[in-house]
Amino acid sequence: MNKGILERLKNISPTTSRIIGSVFTLALIMVVGYSVYGYRILEDEKISILSDLKEAREKNYDLFQQNVDQREVINSFQGQIQNISSTVGNLEKLSQTDEELLRKYSKVYFLNENYVPAKLTEIPEEYRYKSSTNYLIHAEVWPYLEKLLKAARKDGVDLLATSVFRSFDTQATLKAGYKVTYGAGTANQFSADQGYSEHQLGTSLDFTTEKVGGVFSNFEEDPAYDWLVKNAYKYGFVISYPKDNAYYKFEPWHWRFVGVALADFLHKENKYFYDLDQRQIDPYLIKLFD
Repeated sequence: MNKGILERLKNISPTTSRIIGSVFTLALIMVVGYSVYGYRILEDEKISILSDLKEAREKNYDLFQQNVDQREVINSFQGQIQNISSTVGNLEKLSQTDEELLRKYSKVYFLNENYVPAKLTEIPEEYRYKSSTNYLIHAEVWPYLEKLLKAARKDGVDLLATSVFRSFDTQATLKAGYKVTYGAGTANQFSADQGYSEHQLGTSLDFTTEKVGGVFSNFEEDPAYDWLVKNAYKYGFVISYPKDNAYYKFEPWHWRFVGVALADFLHKENKYFYDLDQRQIDPYLIKLFD
């Protein structure tokens, strides 16, 4: 330090020295106080910022939760709309499907004389027995029967359709002839009265082969019968009158289309169509032609 300054400081009076000390002390207090004040301001600003951030996060969370709730409501409505649409679609589908096609007719339900399937189509001659006169089938059943017949031929089984759709009047004439030939008691064991025949639905048919011909009593012994037992359900067909049924004598040649879903169920459960209550059958109507 400069000697001149040191000499002057030595000559300062005690009073002056105290004044200078007080000034320095005051200045120091002011500096410290200002620093503390600045720190407090910074802390207050920090607290304010943190508070604002917390409030913003809370608002964002509330908005997020509102968005989640709204999405859940929207998804719920969409689910309800889809369910309603599905229900409407099913009802529309059911309204366009003939409920008679899965009714239990043999001595149970009755078809009146005016009932005819909505649309019938001819079975091609190559799949008909030569003397067959009833070779019309329900148009929506034919694609399934065609696949069945082709699959059988691929396996070396020459199945033929010999009697398919019969009108109310045709069945009446046929039954009257059976009564004359065999007597009413015997005829009732293998032939339905008009209005109770599955043939009137256009979804049932009698199978034969060239070997069996019109002698249906021999059909059980033909390989074609075994093939049907093992494979017909895959195409929606089931035997209507198996052994020991409560309606007619065993008819291995008579098969009915009930849809793949129901036929598959019956096959897996080792049951027959007439084993089920009508209420168990009805739900399959909507799947009949799926």
